[in-house]
Amino acid sequence: MDKDDTIQQAADRILQLEAELEAAGDASTGGDRLAFARAELHKWVDSVVGVVASPGVGRVTLIHDDGHESKIASPSLPYRLSKPVTFGN
Repeated sequence: MDKDDTIQQAADRILQLEAELEAAGDASTGGDRLAFARAELHKWVDSVVGVVASPGVGRVTLIHDDGHESKIASPSLPYRLSKPVTFGN
């Protein structure tokens, strides 16, 4: 199975899921901890090879280059990543 097939299978699987568990985390709001978190987030985002935006359930799923998935629950992010519908030309 090639990389494109793996990505498509992951996207198809994500589209079939509507529920997930969410857990509390750790907050960093400044200083070295925030700088570290931002640097790690940039690396993490750079590993994204596919995105599934699901506005109806308020989720975005990122598919990373190693085949793993990351889910983001957000009321606005899925809409920001979806192209608006247009009718006509």
